[in-house]
Amino acid sequence: MNEQKIKALDLTQRPPRSARCRLGGYVILPRTLDKCRATIIGKNGEYHYDCPLDAHFFTFVGIDAVALKAQIYSGKGDEEILQWIHTNAKLQRTRWEIEQWSAFQLSRGPDSDSETYRFFGEQVAKHTKTREDIRTWMDLLDVDDYLSFGGSA
Repeated sequence: MNEQKIKALDLTQRPPRSARCRLGGYVILPRTLDKCRATIIGKNGEYHYDCPLDAHFFTFVGIDAVALKAQIYSGKGDEEILQWIHTNAKLQRTRWEIEQWSAFQLSRGPDSDSETYRFFGEQVAKHTKTREDIRTWMDLLDVDDYLSFGGSA
């Protein structure tokens, strides 16, 4: 295994980068890379690579999660992975499309169906009953990461 070549965060000790962080203009991507690297070395804790959040990125660019994991397994850094994505993405996106997609992801809250909305509310309620500023999935992820490692709501 190429574990020694992979520079990964220990996600049992700290969270991955926020989904708000960008690489090549893409939100979600740095967090996805952190989770993948940690999964490869067995230090992902409760974080899951190829989760529904990651799938938004994979669908947008047309990259397979298994193929990306194989590239990360080879020890490539963020910039090398970004170049690989640009070369291998089935959907070649313009800078404008990436910016619009990222802006949408940053503002995306629960869907209007009652099941998703109820799930979102339950997840927020696990952490706080008083905060009204948790409105998007990114807000919820950031709060969950912070609280999971000792912060207070």
